[in-house]
Amino acid sequence: MGMTINKLKVMILSSIFLISFTNCKSVQNANNKQKGAVIGAAGGAVLGAIIGNNAGKGGNGELGAVIGGVVGGAAGVIIGNQMDKQAQKIEEEIPGAQVERVDDAIVVTFDENSGVYFATDKYNINSASQETLNKLIGVFKEYPDTNILVVGHTDSVGSEDYNMTLSKNRANAVTDYLSGNGISRGRLNTNWFGETQPMHDNSTAAGRAKNRRVNVAILPNDDMIEDAQQQAGN
Repeated sequence: MGMTINKLKVMILSSIFLISFTNCKSVQNANNKQKGAVIGAAGGAVLGAIIGNNAGKGGNGELGAVIGGVVGGAAGVIIGNQMDKQAQKIEEEIPGAQVERVDDAIVVTFDENSGVYFATDKYNINSASQETLNKLIGVFKEYPDTNILVVGHTDSVGSEDYNMTLSKNRANAVTDYLSGNGISRGRLNTNWFGETQPMHDNSTAAGRAKNRRVNVAILPNDDMIEDAQQQAGN
């Protein structure tokens, strides 16, 4: 996956420009999602929204490189505007999904309420999940200048090693579905954290169902950044 990080001007989180042209919930909540440890000088907010309250080890080790930078200045404002529009579109298409605007990214969390869910010990993309993912694919095609990170999780049922593999299979299942339905593999990256990053109480059935989740982070790619810099006169 072609990363945008080498071309980013890494800024501290306080320099992020947020656009307020829309009343979309994901835009309003952008400053409230700064959970988890900071990777480098930026990206901690995105990381927290993806994996939960604690930044732990897991997956393929590439997560920090994927989300490690933020574009500042006038170009950052232009990118923020474009990402706000995409976030609003996703909220309109998939009302049950949790959509957050964080840093330069959009973070989408799917669970049983949004139509993308996994039964215990399963990683298949069922018909309800397909219907929701098809709507998301439509947005990806409408806004092609982005890279996409898919992150898989499990509840605490089963061994930790088994769940790490299960979360990998869930993330790969979603990635494969996206690529099999018109989204270029070059835009996609996959990560997984097993049971290590619960966002809900694993002692209850409802909490475990919500922890069997997949997050999708949508980030500006090189083309979007270069276009924004040209518009900004950089």
